[in-house]
Amino acid sequence: MTYSIALAGKGGTGKTTMAGLLVRYLVEKGKKPVLAVDADANANLNEVLGLEVEETLGDAREEMKHGVASGMTKDVFMEMKLQQAVVEANGFDLIVMGRPEGAGCYCAANTLLTEYLGRLIDNYPFIVMDNEAGMEHISRLTTNNIDVLVAVSDATRRGIQAASRIIQLTDELKLNIARKVLVINQANEAQREPLIEAARDFDLEVIGMIPEDDELREYDLKGRPTIELGSENPVIQAAYRVFDQIV
Repeated sequence: MTYSIALAGKGGTGKTTMAGLLVRYLVEKGKKPVLAVDADANANLNEVLGLEVEETLGDAREEMKHGVASGMTKDVFMEMKLQQAVVEANGFDLIVMGRPEGAGCYCAANTLLTEYLGRLIDNYPFIVMDNEAGMEHISRLTTNNIDVLVAVSDATRRGIQAASRIIQLTDELKLNIARKVLVINQANEAQREPLIEAARDFDLEVIGMIPEDDELREYDLKGRPTIELGSENPVIQAAYRVFDQIV
């Protein structure tokens, strides 16, 4: 059985950084191999993880829509493209969904992609999915149940409200999610009680707060993979306390 954790949040909340740190946590805890799935249209999980990406599943959809090579079936083509899109790393693999589709019908490509992605997921005990707020990729391209949805908010009431709307959207999409939780990012201790109270107003379970951190900000500015932060960093320590509660 694959244990799946999905992260979602509006732009700028740090959810992709959290997704990358969760991959690191799982590998360090020996829960590998991990499949990291970047399902955000603004894909940059690879930068957090320090990986280069050459192929995306969006590329495969585009190619299949315009026809496959002579003598090759669509099934064989899609399986080949899926294998090519997997980026292998130490203890984990990464696959990038790619940008939303353009004009035209992608029904056949999406059907085949769903089938082969489902097979791929079965090879991993843990999957971490970094999603945009819309959650469309989860509803369309994974057949497994989701064990935990982590909504990531910044340290504002509006951010918490946005996280609440994301969780409500999963209800509207009728996604089978066992647990839905909230993590508040870029918070300081003085904000703790007001933020927890705001989360209660939206009936959200807060499982942790991640502090602001100058070193993390410097990593971002210099384009360094944030997965390489030292274990003594307060963001790493706070994030690991959160992950202890969901894994």
